[in-house]
Amino acid sequence: MNNFIFSLNATLPVFLVIMIGFGLRRIGLLTEEFARVGDRLVFRVALPVMLFVEIASVDWKDSFDLKFFLFCAATACVSFAAIYGLAWLLLKDRAMIGTYTMVSFRGSAAVLGIAFVTNIYGSAGFAPLMIVAVVPFYNIFSVLALAISAKPAVPEGAAEEEAAEALQPAFSARKVLLEVITNPLIVAVVLAIPAAMLHLPAKSWLTIPFKCLSSIGNMATPLALLVLGAGFEHREAIAKIRPVLMASVTKLVLLPAVFVPAAVWMGFRDAQLLAIAVMLASPTTVACYIMAKNMRNDATLASGTVLFTTLFSSVTITAMVYILRTAGLI
Repeated sequence: MNNFIFSLNATLPVFLVIMIGFGLRRIGLLTEEFARVGDRLVFRVALPVMLFVEIASVDWKDSFDLKFFLFCAATACVSFAAIYGLAWLLLKDRAMIGTYTMVSFRGSAAVLGIAFVTNIYGSAGFAPLMIVAVVPFYNIFSVLALAISAKPAVPEGAAEEEAAEALQPAFSARKVLLEVITNPLIVAVVLAIPAAMLHLPAKSWLTIPFKCLSSIGNMATPLALLVLGAGFEHREAIAKIRPVLMASVTKLVLLPAVFVPAAVWMGFRDAQLLAIAVMLASPTTVACYIMAKNMRNDATLASGTVLFTTLFSSVTITAMVYILRTAGLI
């Protein structure tokens, strides 16, 4: 029962903030302009800063475990490749593939991973190392998938034929590469890794700048949740309920069912196994909605999956934690 209550405390507040954003938009306190500007602010400033601070603050020397690091990284790579391949086989609408792949494999490991491990073991343990192992791959693969499926921007005042043509994804290797190397989240990861290795957050002369960055990063999640709620179109989401359900089941059930037993077989236990399990079973991160919308992909599919996985992850994660504790594995 305690695990269930903890899971509710970890996930339901997220869902409720989204609903508050939705309600405020319906009564006119939040506007379409707020959602548009908020999207850009979160994607270009708040999320990259939060990512930079989280990764830069990891102590590689004390927490590095090569076997654990490689398993987390390999899991992210294999799950992305498998889901992307299945998306090509199962989805008739090719414009959905990028968003579907991202929301099916990318969870809010950075938020829930540390919360769960700290709650059970009293410290973050291996959760920060898990974040360093998977977050770069989450972002790189997400940008690649979205860039390939991105719809070209429709010029203002374009003819109907041009607008219809813009509904189809446009692929260009040069554009994809440009999207990757200029993406704010990728830039944040690239800058954060050497900062972590040089222990820059621990330098006394950098205390004030890092506190400033932390303050900016701290607004990323609540602002992103409000923007998600304000921009959520429930009628469109209902029309796409089938891919939303497919992505949600993949994220909450299939990934843990495949990779958690593999982790047990590899010998991971206690804090390491819990970090891996939560990484796999955590709900789709709100960053997926922000990225999908800013990179001209299916934001409705992304927002629907974020809502659905956030709502039901309290049940699925609780069940997974209960099974692992009953088996004496954590």
